[in-house]
Amino acid sequence: MSGLDDVVGTHEIITPDDMEALGARMGRMLRAGDLVVLTGPLGAGKTTLTRGIAAGLGVRGPVQSPTFVIARTHPSLVGGAPLVHADAYRLGSAAELDDLDVDLAGSVVVVEWGRGMVDGLVDVWWEVELDREWHGHGVDDACGTTAHEAELDADAPRLVTITRRP
Repeated sequence: MSGLDDVVGTHEIITPDDMEALGARMGRMLRAGDLVVLTGPLGAGKTTLTRGIAAGLGVRGPVQSPTFVIARTHPSLVGGAPLVHADAYRLGSAAELDDLDVDLAGSVVVVEWGRGMVDGLVDVWWEVELDREWHGHGVDDACGTTAHEAELDADAPRLVTITRRP
């Protein structure tokens, strides 16, 4: 298991560049056998964080959302572990994730939408929760949408909480 203990806790992220910088810091700490589960709403920054992790690991890009291919492997350019970037959104169970036959021991694996999907695959993993900060009250505007819905595409700060599981 890697030394992500140095980044455990909550981080306020103001810009996408800040999100990538946090990911790069994490990537420099991750090693083969590490599993990172990313959870958060659409547009929260999961793929942006993964781009940073890839940069910190020194793997070949580009890193894009693996939604339609389920998983992509990015080989190392510096003799380190490859990055496997998976998206569990369209998977129905942990068994389907396991069926991808990912080299969990020999890779750094990042799974978007993976909460509840990695139990039983490994004993310990890193859980990263990405939340948009929102200070509205859900009051409808003139268009019939709530303030929260109107902010979904806004460049708003994020809270990133990193914990070790279980």
